[in-house]
Amino acid sequence: MAAPDERRPAANLSLLYGGLPLLERPAAAAAAGFTAVELWWPWPDEPCPPRSELQALRAALTSAGTRLVGLNFYAGRLPGPDRGALSLPGPESERFRANIDVAADFAGSLGCTGLNALYGNRLPDTDPAAQDALALDNLVLAARAAHRVGADLLIEALNSTESPDYPLVTAEAAIAVVERVNAVTGLGNAKFLMDLYHLAMGGADLDAVIDRYGGSAGHVQFADWPGRGAPGTGRLDFDALVARLRKAGYGGWVALEHRP
Repeated sequence: MAAPDERRPAANLSLLYGGLPLLERPAAAAAAGFTAVELWWPWPDEPCPPRSELQALRAALTSAGTRLVGLNFYAGRLPGPDRGALSLPGPESERFRANIDVAADFAGSLGCTGLNALYGNRLPDTDPAAQDALALDNLVLAARAAHRVGADLLIEALNSTESPDYPLVTAEAAIAVVERVNAVTGLGNAKFLMDLYHLAMGGADLDAVIDRYGGSAGHVQFADWPGRGAPGTGRLDFDALVARLRKAGYGGWVALEHRP
C-alpha cells in the first residue's frame, strides 16, 4: 500500500462532501486529488444496513480509486446531538454491539486499519462509573474485532465547548481509556485518535501534545481553529504541525475533517 503523503492528506467524506449522496462522495474526493478518505458511520439510523448497501459503498470507494483509512463504528446521529453510543445503557449500546462486526468486516474488506469508537455522552440519571464499566466492556469487544481484521481501535478526545456532556475532552483522558482497553485485551491495538481541532478548541498546547503522544497516535485529524474550516482559514499552521508529527514519529495519514 502507498505510504501517507503529508502534501495530500485524507478527506473526511462525511464533512467535506456531506452534501452529496453517499455513493457520489468518493468520486468527488478523487476528482479533488484525494487518494485516501475516511468516513463516519454512513448509516446513522442503521448499525446493520443491508448487504447491498455495504457492497455499493465498497464499489464506490474502489471504483473511485480511493483508499479507506478511517471508519467510525456506529455512533448515533452525526452530525447532530449524539457523540457515540458505547457507554449508553440500553438500546444504543446494543446497537453499537450489533455494529461491531459489521463495521470491522467492512473495514477489513477494504484494508482500512483505523476504526474510531466515540465514547458517548454522560447521561444525567446514570452513574458515570456504570457508564465507564459498560464502555470498557464494549471497547474490549471492539478492540478484538478490530484486531481480527488487522485494524486499530481509535479513541478520540472531543472538546467541552461543543460536546459538554462528553467525558473525554483532553488527550490524557482519551489515553487513559486506551491504556485500560489494552490492559484488558493484551492486544495493544487501542490507540489515541489525535484530533488537532478538538484539542486546540479545548486549549491544549498542540506542540506539547504532539511531542508527547505523536509517535504512538493511531490516527490524526485536522481542521483549522477557530471555525473548523480548511487549512489556512484560522490560526493553526497545518504544515508546521504535520512536520512536527513526522518528527515525533507519526507515520500515518492526516485526515481533513473540516466544514466544507
